[in-house]
This record gives sequence, structure tokens and C-alpha cells, in this order.
Amino acid sequence: MARIAGVNIPTHKRVPIALTYIHGIGPAAASSICESVGIDSARRVNELSDAEVLKIREYIDASLTVEGDLRREVQMNIKRLMDLGCYRGLRHRRNLPVRGQRTHTNARTRKGPARAIAGKKK
Repeated sequence: MARIAGVNIPTHKRVPIALTYIHGIGPAAASSICESVGIDSARRVNELSDAEVLKIREYIDASLTVEGDLRREVQMNIKRLMDLGCYRGLRHRRNLPVRGQRTHTNARTRKGPARAIAGKKK
């Protein structure tokens, strides 16, 4: 099993698909990694040699922010917004939708299950 950026990537999938299992690498980035390293996108991970896996690992380390570093960076950005007290930071702090969605109805994923209001009978 190949281990890249601290993630065990699946061995029987094609290389671009398997690379998307790494947090921070999507389909487009995975394709560009294969292209720049010189690996055919039709090949599977179990067909790669150790040298090719090492090439992929070195390319990702050199040019992309992935996994733990990326998660830490995102959390620091959110914390910065909350410390500033800007509108987006307040929405994060109150655990409400941040990007302008309506909350009168819906938004149940972010707000949690609906709570009954005491004494509201008609």
C-alpha cells in the first residue's frame, strides 16, 4: 500500500483517483501531478514502482499544501476571522451559515436538529 503525505492511498484505483484521497488534492490537481511527474493517468497505484511513488511524494511536498498543514491553515484563518469580530467570524462563532444562506427555514445541518418552543400551541 502506497503512503503519500501520511495517507494510505488505495492500491487498485487509478493514480489520479487515488491521489484525491489526500486532503487538499482534487481531481484537477491530481491530473496535473500525474502530468508533471510523467505518469500515465491510466495506470493503477499497484503498478507504480517505488521510485515513481517517491517522485509523486516529493512533488506534493514541494509544491502543495496538504493534510495536516492545510487543515491547520484553514483553522487559523477561521480563528483569525473570529478574533477580528467581523461578520463572517461572528457567524462561525454562533455556528450559523457563513455564506449568505437563508436561516428562517432550512440551515438544519449547521444549526442542528430543531428544538421545540415551550408553550407554542395553537
